[in-house]
Amino acid sequence: MSETRVPLELVNLHDDGFHLLVEVVVFGQSFNVVLDTGASKTVFDKTVIEKHMKDAELVSSELLSTGLGTNSMESHTIILPVLKIGKFKLKNFEAAVLDLSTISHAYSSLNLPPVIGVLG
Repeated sequence: MSETRVPLELVNLHDDGFHLLVEVVVFGQSFNVVLDTGASKTVFDKTVIEKHMKDAELVSSELLSTGLGTNSMESHTIILPVLKIGKFKLKNFEAAVLDLSTISHAYSSLNLPPVIGVLG
């Protein structure tokens, strides 16, 4: 079994805890996502998906998403052609798609690097 090491960035949420960020490559570009070892799925922001995948086929999910401060958030899924994490490459990766604008705004207000999702 081969081993892949992935660097993590620890960000201080200004006396409200810490998050670990991971750099991923999706849509041929590098982005940050929050590493959440307790998340059951990987989630990407709907706005980012729509911007980078013009012909994105979002599939509505009957399941309501929980754990992001609400239990009534509309959710979708999508198949990403390629997701890279370090040297690790995943093809046809299924991810959840949600409106993560509140997370984006929170990071921006704290002058933290932007994130496009949560790696579960």
